[in-house]
Formats: sequence, structure tokens, C-alpha cells
Amino acid sequence: MAERTRIIEGNWNCTSCDTRNILARHRSCPNCNNPREETGQESEFDFGEVDDATGKSLREGVTDEKALSAAHAGADWFCDYCSASNRGDSPICRHCRAERSSTSRALSEEHEEPIEAPRARRPPPVAPPAARGSRRKWLYVGLGLLTVIGSCMIWGSRTHGVTGQVTTTEWTRTVHRETFQRVSREGWRSDLSSRASRMPVNGSGEVAGVENIRSCFPRQRGTRQVADGTERVCTTKTRREQCGTTEKCTRQKMGNGYMKETCRDEPKYCSKSYQDCDMRTRYRSEPVFDVSCTYDTYVWQPVDKKVESDRDCAPRWPTLAQGALDRLRREEKYAVRIGYEDGDSKEHVHEPKSEAEFLTWKKGQSVPLEVSNFGSANILAGDAVR
Repeated sequence: MAERTRIIEGNWNCTSCDTRNILARHRSCPNCNNPREETGQESEFDFGEVDDATGKSLREGVTDEKALSAAHAGADWFCDYCSASNRGDSPICRHCRAERSSTSRALSEEHEEPIEAPRARRPPPVAPPAARGSRRKWLYVGLGLLTVIGSCMIWGSRTHGVTGQVTTTEWTRTVHRETFQRVSREGWRSDLSSRASRMPVNGSGEVAGVENIRSCFPRQRGTRQVADGTERVCTTKTRREQCGTTEKCTRQKMGNGYMKETCRDEPKYCSKSYQDCDMRTRYRSEPVFDVSCTYDTYVWQPVDKKVESDRDCAPRWPTLAQGALDRLRREEKYAVRIGYEDGDSKEHVHEPKSEAEFLTWKKGQSVPLEVSNFGSANILAGDAVR
């Protein structure tokens, strides 16, 4: 695309009389005739604000031939004798008439105002020193907290040995009595198959059976999806399309108080919504019917239970009478309480998995323990009692 160029003229400030915003074309102060020098920030130019969106300077470009000639004369140089600034194409100092030598310094970009500053309606991107110091402070605080937490975890995982003593052994045993009872149930006729029941012998060998199927009637069992023609289905989607152009500008300092601005039109893209449509099969829901029936079967029903518990003795089962159609279901739970001293009196509860393991523990028995600094304890013994 076609490029458009402009020359932007900068301003400088006199450090002798404090005159401000002197155009770059003046190499001496119009007020006190002080020549612009390399030192004292007199060769740092302000090119004004730029538009955030396009990067285009908000200043008017220069058009007069004298200013354009100065802009294209090359980087300024500074006299070795009087330090005055001179046009890049001038071989003699305009102030003291000394010839330009190989040691004469040219104006570099380091002596000019940074090209990005200041911008209109945009706060400085660099945080002030106080803010940077605050963020650094919180970073150190966070690192300190992580260090403390890590140290605590390492300290808490360390263990030491203590000797405990069994203070008591406890057990609880429960016997549940269930009976094989005849009940009525409902089911789908297509899933039912008549089968004779069989009563249990000594609480096992039973067959529930399916008997006396009756009271059958049609009922909706569910639904199914049936094709019912086609329909046009549309979904809203978005895509990026070019929607015109936007101006983008770049700037280059010329080393003499002028800046060359190059602008071009670049494609601009926008998100546009559109409908994506296709034909799809349409479905409708239809009820599905089946025949529901009542039937008789047998199930185990809980009718009674008996609980017995004790401590510091051998476990025993509670007695519960069992009928011909009954079965007994047993549950057992064991606990060994171990007291120990670790700064103060504490207790560790061990739960044996079987009667045989439980019977290995006796009241008053010494038990080696491994205790962490966080207070958790483990038994240091054979695998059977860990």
C-alpha cells in the first residue's frame, strides 16, 4: 500500500535563560543567543504526543523548504572548540568558524527525547520506584512464607521413638437374624419366567423363585425416538473479515531535531456473525408400552439383632435363636488402646482386623511406637500389628 511521509520538528529548552519549546531549526536561543550544545539536555528534543491507536504524531508536519533542507542535512555535529551544534552538511562551525574535524561528535539518538514519550491519554508503562519496591517487598514476603512452610513440613515429618503401654482392649460383636419371607413384587412380563421357590437349609441353598404371576395390565415402560422428517437447523458462528483499513505510523529520528514519520494503510479485521445451516433428521418421542405383572417371590428380611461388647477379655458371640427359615449374619469390631507420654499423655488406637490378631494384645503390654513431630503415631512391631 502507498506510504505517506512527514517531517516532524522537535523542540528544545535553553539552559542559559530557561527559554522553553524552541524549534529545532534554531541552533541558538532566540532570547539570549546561547548556542545549542550537547550538554545540559539542550539536544534532547520533545516531539510531542502521538495518537495511541495509529502511532501518528499530533503535530503538524513541516512544509517550508528551509526546515526540510535542515532535516535532510544529516545528523548534527558539535564543534570541538566551542561545543556549538551545526548542520550535518556544514564543514565549518557556524559559531566560531572552526573546521569540522574527525573527532567532532555527531548527535546520536541517545541525546534525543525517547520516541515513545510522551503519548496522549496513556499513563507511563513503567511503575514508579515506590510501586516497584512494594512489589519486590511482597515477593520477598511470599518467598519467606514458602520457606517457613517448607521448613515446618520437614520438621513435622521427622519421627522419634517412644514406648507405650496397652491400657485396654475392647471388642464389640453383633449377630443379625434374617428370615426368608414371601413377598409380592412387580415386574415386566417380558422379564419374568416362572420358577419354583426353594427354602433354605441351615441358612443357605435357597432359591427366591417367581410364582403366582397375576394382575397383568399394559403400562408405559419408557419412550423411544422415531424419525419424523427433516428440519433446517442453524447455528450462529463468527468469522474475521476485512472491514476497511486503519492507518499505522512509524517514526524515525534523524539526529538533528527532526523526525521522519511514515504512515501506511493496513487492513482492518472485524468479527462478523453468520448463520451456518444444514438439513437434519427430526425426531419425535413415542411411548413404549409393556405388560406389568404382580408376582410372588422370597427375600431375606432382617427381623432381629443382638449386640454384646466387653473389654480386657476374650471376645464371645451373643446367642440368638435361629428358626428353620432363618440365617445369622455376624459383625465384629476390635480396638486396642495404647497410652504413651510425649510431652503430655496421649493415646493411639489400633484396630485389629481379626480375632486372632486381637488375642495377641494384652493389657499392660509394652508397645514400641514411632511418633512424628506433628503427633501421628505408628506401631513399631511385626506386620501383623502395624
